Amino acid sequence: MYSVTIGETGLAQAKLSPAQAFDLFPTRIWQVPLKQLAPRFAEWVQAILAMRAAAPVPAGRTNRGGWNSVDNAVMQQPIFAELHQAVRHYCAQAFTEMGVGAPAFELQSWVNIHDRGGFNFQHMHEGALLSGTFYLQVPEGAGALVLKDPRAGVLNSYARGNGANAYKDIQLRPSAGLLVLFPHWLEHFVEPHEHDAPRICIPFNALKI
Repeated sequence: MYSVTIGETGLAQAKLSPAQAFDLFPTRIWQVPLKQLAPRFAEWVQAILAMRAAAPVPAGRTNRGGWNSVDNAVMQQPIFAELHQAVRHYCAQAFTEMGVGAPAFELQSWVNIHDRGGFNFQHMHEGALLSGTFYLQVPEGAGALVLKDPRAGVLNSYARGNGANAYKDIQLRPSAGLLVLFPHWLEHFVEPHEHDAPRICIPFNALKI
C-alpha cells in the first residue's frame, strides 16, 4: 500500500477573478423638489379647493375616496404658469436621457385629491410619452405612491428585497413640492390616505403633438 501527495489544484484553490455584473433593463424615474415654488403653494391649494367647490362631482378614473378634476388642462391656467414651465423643463431633461431627442409635446394635467381613506387603484397612463405627478399638499399619513416592478417574470423570483434579481415594489413617500417623473407604462397605485386634511397633487402626461 502506498500514498501520493496531490498538489493544490481545482477550483477551491484557484484564484478566480470575480464575475462582472451587468444590470439589465433599468427603469429610470426622476425626482426633484421644487422648493423655489413654495411661496405659491398656499395660493394653489385655495385655487384647487375652489375648483372642487365649483364642480364637486369627481371625474372618476382611478381615484376613489376623494375628488379629481374633469379639467385635463389644469397647468395651462395662468395661476399655474410657473409650475407648467418647470414641468416642461424636467420632461425635456428626461427625454434627453431616454435618448428620444426633443419631441414636440403638450401637457395633459388634472387635480387629484384624496380625503381620508382615499386611494388610486393600480393603473398605467397609456398613450403618453412620459408621466408624472407634482405633490402640492402632503399631510402626515398621506398615502404613498407605489411603483410596481415592471418585470413580469420576477414575480416568480426566490429573492425578495434589494438584492440582485429580487422582486420588490417601490414605495415612494412624497413631500410637498416634490415633482416625480416616470415612464408612462410603469404601473402604479396610491395607498389609502390617513389624515383629515386632504392629500393634493397634480398628475400629468406629456403627450406627443
